[in-house]
Amino acid sequence: MGHLFRMLNFSVFLKSQNEKFIFLINDDNKLKNILKLNNVSFEIVKLNNNQINWERDIVLRHKIIYWVNDRLNTTKQHALKVKQLNIKLITLDDFGSGARLSDISIYGLAHKGNFKGKKILRGIDYLILDKEIDLYKKKRSQVKKILVTLGGSDTYGVTIKVLKLLKKYKIKATIHLGPSFLHEEELQKELTKDYKTITYIPSLIREFSKYDLAITGGGITPFEANASGLPCLIIANELFEIDNGFFLESLNSSKFLGHYYNINEDIFSNLNILNINLMSRNGMQKLKTQAIKKIYKNIKAK
Repeated sequence: MGHLFRMLNFSVFLKSQNEKFIFLINDDNKLKNILKLNNVSFEIVKLNNNQINWERDIVLRHKIIYWVNDRLNTTKQHALKVKQLNIKLITLDDFGSGARLSDISIYGLAHKGNFKGKKILRGIDYLILDKEIDLYKKKRSQVKKILVTLGGSDTYGVTIKVLKLLKKYKIKATIHLGPSFLHEEELQKELTKDYKTITYIPSLIREFSKYDLAITGGGITPFEANASGLPCLIIANELFEIDNGFFLESLNSSKFLGHYYNINEDIFSNLNILNINLMSRNGMQKLKTQAIKKIYKNIKAK
């Protein structure tokens, strides 16, 4: 879901530039509904089918000039099919074998590793964040309201782990469930009157403005929260998110609690030790929403 929403943010800018585009997605009803709600054109394709050249059909039918992959693992077979059609390939946070063939490789997140691509754009200056953040920026000074939001599906059920910790330390919070949340039955067993759940909210950025602290995964969400002035307690859902957690902690805009397998729960015993005022200010000062323009200029220059 994070990939979808990142590209939806990009698509808003493309619309403002009168650019035509189409999304290529798996056959997933929730994805389709979200794109329909946003009035975005899309096609269902067999993304992982290397036996047929579905890429050629898409490029010829829609007269594609630029192909953007937000998939993390572009294969060499796929990249070759795209490049053989004499169009430009752009990848985001991609360490797949095909990323080496991309014309522009964008690494906005706090990755460490072997960056691949003909031209590499690296660092938070190239991290796509929702422009709506600029409408809801505000400085926090103390923790009164807490939001828990751990991804579109929360694959590993980290929401349940966090809820148990909050109950253990008698901390109240609102729990946001993503559109593909997978652990409803288990969650219901743990919920008490101290925990409200919300879902299908029209804008997570606007929802951020109601809270003073968020407990999040280590993907795009804490970057967007911090940029809006909302400090986070970050729990990595995936191993590659660990670098993001450490990076945001180094900015002193968030606190990293480790991988979900082994959450450091010490902070829950005394949230007052967090310097919310400083963390909020650091996030707003150090994380900006200008990446889309920079990425667009680099793509159009190719």
